[in-house]
Amino acid sequence: MVHPPLEFSDCYLDSPDFRETLKCYELELERTNKFLKEVIKDGNSVITAIKGYSLAVQKFSQTLSVFQFDFIGDSLTDDEINIAQSFQEFAGLLQEVEHDRMMLVQNASDLLIKPLEKFRKEQIGVTKEKKKKFDKESEKYYSQLDKHLNLSAKKRETQLQEADELLDKERANFYESSVEYVYQIHQVQDRKKFDVVEPVLAFLHSILTLNNLTVEMTQDFMPYKQELQLSLQNTRNNYESTCEELEELMKRMKRPSQIYKMHNFPMRGYLYCQEKRALGMTWVKYYCKYQKEGRVLVMVPCEQKTTTKQGPIQLTLKSCIRRKTESIDKRFCFDVETIERLVQTITFQALSEGDRKLWMEAMDGKEPIYHSPIHKQAEMELNETGFKFVRKCINYIETKGKPTQEGVYRTVGSNIQVQKLLNAFFDSANPGDVDLHSSDWDVKTVTSALKFYLRYVLSEPLTTYSLHRDLMCAAKSDNLDIRLSEIHSLTYKLPEKNREMLEMLIKHLVNVCSHSDENLMTSSNMAVIFGPTLMRAKEETVAAMLDIKFQNIVVEILIEHWGKLKTWLSPKVIKSTYQHF
Repeated sequence: MVHPPLEFSDCYLDSPDFRETLKCYELELERTNKFLKEVIKDGNSVITAIKGYSLAVQKFSQTLSVFQFDFIGDSLTDDEINIAQSFQEFAGLLQEVEHDRMMLVQNASDLLIKPLEKFRKEQIGVTKEKKKKFDKESEKYYSQLDKHLNLSAKKRETQLQEADELLDKERANFYESSVEYVYQIHQVQDRKKFDVVEPVLAFLHSILTLNNLTVEMTQDFMPYKQELQLSLQNTRNNYESTCEELEELMKRMKRPSQIYKMHNFPMRGYLYCQEKRALGMTWVKYYCKYQKEGRVLVMVPCEQKTTTKQGPIQLTLKSCIRRKTESIDKRFCFDVETIERLVQTITFQALSEGDRKLWMEAMDGKEPIYHSPIHKQAEMELNETGFKFVRKCINYIETKGKPTQEGVYRTVGSNIQVQKLLNAFFDSANPGDVDLHSSDWDVKTVTSALKFYLRYVLSEPLTTYSLHRDLMCAAKSDNLDIRLSEIHSLTYKLPEKNREMLEMLIKHLVNVCSHSDENLMTSSNMAVIFGPTLMRAKEETVAAMLDIKFQNIVVEILIEHWGKLKTWLSPKVIKSTYQHF
């Protein structure tokens, strides 16, 4: 099964759909927890009960065969497909050898039971604690919110300010616990791909290698074991790469100012609507969605006490006006007129003053909107100075730096030195006037500066945003020939300068990976480093972060199959690639 990614931005909206998706993840986590308990129990049976060994192995294999991994995203990599099928492969192997008697190694418990118990304790256990904190902060926040919204506007200003500060504190605690809970859910979902499979793989290997009766079968198993270990290592590398990006995104989303950027998304959230009921005027809670295109407002009732279930209400907005403070006993109110209810004005109460401003801005209300200034890093286009910088970095690494150095590109240089090198090279007075060979720059600084330039200085990645989705679709193809063909075609569509620099860089990475026996940097390892650099997504979302593994696949194909794909580029580009070295 595949679940939709949980976006950090949804933590701020806290919609019913978000809550429903959370329940799906929680049910999956409980299912995984029960599965792990059963595997641990069955493993102990194999270790401690030689008399019932054959029956225990059969049960164990059946347990493995029925379990299926759930993955986040809409497509799987070859490695993930391999991992997803691994338990079925294990079960088939055990069924073949069930008739043989085996001797289990003395440390089988260390291989299987302890790692799985550690995963349950450190991963699933931590997730459950995060859930408890999330539920607690959620209850405190919405309880405080109800009290806050019922506070009379006639209260003293000091009382209102104290109430606002208390609500802001509870809201901050709730948002923080929500974001941390979502982050932990993604952590445990990704970690189980290798933390659960690796112990089982090690346990099976001990059974096979230590039993003289299954030596031949063990030899047959070795190629698949090596392939699976490679898939696990690739998945782990992708996990580490994705985890860094997710952590950075989570930190940014936890900043207080982030909620005021939500007007970039379709406006949605909770509003209280003033309605006339049998006992008089009352405030009814709705989850509202507003689409600027078409000016459509959809109101989903959230009352739990009503006996009859009410469907969504759809209205077409005509106007939006801020409600004067002295005209109503509630705060944060605004009135809207709709085409469907020409005679009746609808009064809404937002959750806060900031929330009201966002709703009014989305609805083109008559209340003035104030925006915080947005500071963006100065963008730099792909120009001759950039080409000169990349050429000099590559030349330095391949000569003075030596591509055989262990961990080249993986080892990170000092941020201060990296910025110093970039500032010196891109000095507007003398752009490109830096001789790397005659200076004291070390290899770590040069490789880090090259990665920094490609990822953060250029206004868009070398593969461009316009081709990003097509390249991702090509990487998700389950046929290697189709992948190569589509990447061939798409790369040829790049602008000439982008193709020239991409060829220059890939040729260099091919050279570095050719020394993998010495530098330990295979094409897969290099792709983990340069995947997010050459193919970063335009929007920083959890879904985009989880697709980094497919970005890595594209870069790995470029490096691994460069000999087949080098005819992509025009003769002019091929001729000019290294002419300045």
